[in-house]
Amino acid sequence: MAAGGHRGRGRRRRARAVGPPRGAVRPHPASQAAVALIRRTVPDLDLPAWLTSRQRETIVSLAERNDAEHRDDLLGLVLSGSAARGLATERSDLDVVVVLADEAASGRSTDKSPEVDEIVDSWSELTTVPPFGTEHWWSRWSYAWAPVLLDRTGGELAAAVRRQATVPPEEADTVLVEHDRLDGWVNFAYRALKSDRDGRALEARLDAAESVPWLLDVVFTMAGRVRPYNKYLAWELRTHPLDGWPADELLALVQRTLVGDASAVRETFARVRAACTAYDAVRGHTRATDTVAGWGAELAIFDRPGS
Repeated sequence: MAAGGHRGRGRRRRARAVGPPRGAVRPHPASQAAVALIRRTVPDLDLPAWLTSRQRETIVSLAERNDAEHRDDLLGLVLSGSAARGLATERSDLDVVVVLADEAASGRSTDKSPEVDEIVDSWSELTTVPPFGTEHWWSRWSYAWAPVLLDRTGGELAAAVRRQATVPPEEADTVLVEHDRLDGWVNFAYRALKSDRDGRALEARLDAAESVPWLLDVVFTMAGRVRPYNKYLAWELRTHPLDGWPADELLALVQRTLVGDASAVRETFARVRAACTAYDAVRGHTRATDTVAGWGAELAIFDRPGS
């Protein structure tokens, strides 16, 4: 696994060729016009200011090598992992996604070295968004807030990167309701409170802890964002705040929930229920609030200890 969490796509042995069979004449719809305007010997890179000189040298070398090998089939480069978020340490490598035209990508696999993981994406892979629950869903966050180092597609590559980490409204409904992330969170929270009421401390703590991933899916999905990897949760909340969930407050609720604090579960429920009302108002339906209301009289335990 790449150090920065670019999972799944970095593991595959060979990038998939998507589209017409090998040898067929194919345009590059995303890059045709843009590439025609570019005459270059060295890629025009846009490097984040926080990178070290050594990291810059590594990226420039990678870019020059791929440019020489692939020329117009090199559509762009994206920085992922710790370095993309300014969180790299002396033990971190670089995670660079090399975006190639489909035919060129079919002959490449991920290359790993102590300095850099060079992850190959075909254009079709980058522009195909894996739905929730499928094999590569969890790779989508690797593109969140990821700097585009090189874009030869006239901006289409940058838009595709943003789309990977975005949950549009219709998809959000699917995640919350059809995939039961909202109902699942209520279920774990309810079971934690029942065990707490009945004096089963261990069981309460286990269910409370297990509720946290479901909670984070709910909170980020309602905001139209893919839930971050755990390593980046605090960073994202502080760097890219969520409306209605100040970083310090949400992180404190998570920490208290992880140790089975029943009051934290109840506080979180009240906030989630309010968030459901706001979410439904924007969406023009009542699916989220109906999901919670469907628990009927069982919801009393969220209001009164001992219920």
